[in-house]
Amino acid sequence: MHIDRIEIYYVRLPLIYPWKTAYGEDADIHSVLFRMVSGEHEGWGEATPFFAPTYSPETASTVFVLNEEVFGPLLVGRDFETAEALLDALRVFKGNPFAKAGPESAWWDLHARMTGQPLGRLLGAERATVEAGSDFGVQDTLDMLLEKIQGVVDQGFRRTKLKVRPGWDLEMLRVVRDAFPRHTFHIDCNSGYSLDDLPFFRAVDRLGLAMIEQPLFHRDLHDHAELQRQLETPICLDESVTSLRDFELALKLGSCRYLNIKIGRVGGVSVAKALHDRARDAGVPCWVGGMLESGVGAGLSIELAGLGNFTYPADLFPSAFFYCQDLTEPEMVLNPDCTFSLSTVPGTPYRPVPSRVEAATVRKAVVAARVSGSG
Repeated sequence: MHIDRIEIYYVRLPLIYPWKTAYGEDADIHSVLFRMVSGEHEGWGEATPFFAPTYSPETASTVFVLNEEVFGPLLVGRDFETAEALLDALRVFKGNPFAKAGPESAWWDLHARMTGQPLGRLLGAERATVEAGSDFGVQDTLDMLLEKIQGVVDQGFRRTKLKVRPGWDLEMLRVVRDAFPRHTFHIDCNSGYSLDDLPFFRAVDRLGLAMIEQPLFHRDLHDHAELQRQLETPICLDESVTSLRDFELALKLGSCRYLNIKIGRVGGVSVAKALHDRARDAGVPCWVGGMLESGVGAGLSIELAGLGNFTYPADLFPSAFFYCQDLTEPEMVLNPDCTFSLSTVPGTPYRPVPSRVEAATVRKAVVAARVSGSG
C-alpha cells in the first residue's frame, strides 16, 4: 500500500459533563485524527492522549507535532504492506506510542477499506457483538453517582467502573456497594496511590470488586506485584503496560491478573492484538479500554474487542454518553442488550463528517508526497 498523503487534525471535543479522575479534570477532550490517503482510498485513525501529560507523558500537541514534523514525512511516499512494517519504520524513535498509533490505526482502516473487508474480520474477531460496560468519573455528589448507577443498572449494563481518588474512594465505595450489593463494580485509581495506602486497599479487598485498575505509579510493575501478593482482588494494569515488553515483565513479576488494552496507549492496533494474543496464551483475561475517543477511535476499538480473549465488558460508549454531537455518522448507538455490533462494511461503519471535523479542528497539517518536476 502506497501512502500518498496524511492529513492531521487536532480537534477539541466539549464534554457534556467534566471528566474527573485522580489526575485532574477535563472539560473537553483533545484528540488527533489522521486521514491517510492511498490513490482514491482513505482511512481514518485517532490518538487521544488528552490536552496535558496527566494520563501519560504524551499530549495531543506532541502527537500532532511529531506526526507533522517527523513521523508523517517519513511515512508519506512509501509503501507499507503491513502495519508492522509501518511501525518498524518508526522503531528508531523512542516511546510516543500514542503518536505512533495515530497513523498505524489509519493504516488498518485504509487497508480494510481497500480490501473490502470489515476491520474485525481482518483482525480475527470471534463474535458479531461486543459487550459495553458503564463508567463514571468522580461526581459532584454521592447522590448524583447513585442516580447514574441506577440508570445504567436499569438499562441492563452488567458492570460499572468507578474512578477513585483520595477523598473520593472508600466511603463512596461502601455507600455504592450497600446500594448495589449484587452489581459488578471495579475501580480505576489512575496511579493515584502508593504502597503506603495498603490499609485502604485491604479495606477495598473486602468489597467484592472485580478488579482494582492501575492503583500505583504509572510506569511501575514491581510495586504492583507486591500489592497483588497482598490482595485477593485482581490487579489490572493500564498505564504501566505500553508495549509487549512491559507485559512480559509484568507476567514474570506477577504484577496483574487482568490487562486493559488501549490502542493508543500501546502504540497501535497490531500491538494491541499482539498483547491480546500473549495475554490469552498466559491465561490473563483482557478488556478494551477507552480514552473518550470520537467515533473514529471508538469504532476501531469495537473491532478490536471482537477478539476472543476480551472477556470483560469494554469501555465503549454511545456517542450521546459524553458528547452532544460526535464527529462521525452513523451515531454510535447501543443494541438493546448493551452491546455494539461489529462492522459489516469495509473498515468501520463510523465515518467522519467533514463539517463537524472542521468545526472541531484547532490545528491542521497536511503531509503529502513531493511531486517532482522540472525547473
